[in-house]
Amino acid sequence: MSQTIEINGIISDQEHGKRLDQALSILFPDYSRSRLKEWILEKRVKVDGEFVTLPKQQVQEGQEIEIIAEVINDEHYEPQDIPLDIVYSDEHILIINKPAGLVVHPGAGCYDGTLLNGLLYHFPQTMEVPRAGIVHRLDKDTSGLMVVALDIESQNKLVKAISKHNVVREYEAVVCGHMTAGGVVDKPIGRHPRIRTNMAVMPEGLGKPAVTHYRVLEKFRAHTRLRLRLETGRTHQIRVHMAHINHPLVGDQQYGDRSRLIKQAAPEFSSYMAKFPRQALHAVKLELDHPITGEYLSFESPIPDDIEDLLVKLREDTALHPNDIVWN
Repeated sequence: MSQTIEINGIISDQEHGKRLDQALSILFPDYSRSRLKEWILEKRVKVDGEFVTLPKQQVQEGQEIEIIAEVINDEHYEPQDIPLDIVYSDEHILIINKPAGLVVHPGAGCYDGTLLNGLLYHFPQTMEVPRAGIVHRLDKDTSGLMVVALDIESQNKLVKAISKHNVVREYEAVVCGHMTAGGVVDKPIGRHPRIRTNMAVMPEGLGKPAVTHYRVLEKFRAHTRLRLRLETGRTHQIRVHMAHINHPLVGDQQYGDRSRLIKQAAPEFSSYMAKFPRQALHAVKLELDHPITGEYLSFESPIPDDIEDLLVKLREDTALHPNDIVWN
C-alpha cells in the first residue's frame, strides 16, 4: 500500500551547518538517512520553498523544510484485542497510558502483541496511517503517557511539533546514588560501537543531539527520585544519559543498575532491589497543542504501583540508615 506523506520542519541551531541529509535524519528521526537521501535525489525535498537535490548541501538555522513523498508500506500487522488504557480520545488523536511490559511497535523477535496491534483492532482507521499513528515511542519496560494520531494530517502535525520541541514530555525515575541537585545532560547519542542493541553517548560531532533536564524530587540514602524533561527523544535517552553521569536507573540491567551493591542494607531490601523487574521510569506528564484544533492539552499519569512500592522501600531503608549516604 502506498501513502502520500507531508512533513515539515525548521532547521535549528543543532542542525545548522550540517549536510542536508544529516540534518533531515536529526529533524525527522522516524525515517532512515538512506530513505531521506533518496527523497532528496528524487526531488521531494524543499528548502525554503525550493527543491534541493544535493544531499551534501549545507543547511542554515531557520530554513524551512518540506517533504512530500510516497511511502510504500509492505508490512502487514494483524489487529489484536489488546486492552488499551485510554486517557483521552477524539476523532483525531488518542492519549494512552502504556503499561510496563507492552512493546510499542513490532520488531525483531516481537511480531505481535504490541500497542500497534491493539490500535489496529480498537481503531481500524489507523490502518490508513503510517505506523498506525504512532509518532513517538516508549521502551517496552517504560510506562506512561503517549500520544497517537488517528489520521495522517494529525500525524504529520504531531511529528512536526515533536521535532520543534513543542510537545512537553516529563518523566519520573529512580536512579542509583544520592544526588544533591538537578542539572542537564547535553550529550549526543548514537548506536553503541560494539553492543549493537545498546545506545551510547558519542563524541562531539557523532551521534544525534540529545538534551535531558532533571531535578531532584526526593533523596534517599543510596538512591534519588528525579523529574526529567526531554528536549529531544532519542532511543533510550534518559537511561543512557543517567548512566553516563554515573546514576543509572534502578532495575536497568542493560545500562548498569548497581542496586545490588548497596552496603549494610537488610538482606530483604537487597533482594528486593536486585529483583526489581524493570527500569524505574514512568512518563508522567504530556503537554501539547491539539494538532487540528490548536487547543492546549495537558495530561498527567499517576505513578504506577510497582514504582510506588519501590519508593516505600527506599524510604524505609533511608530511615534505618539516616547517616549512611551512598553517593555513587
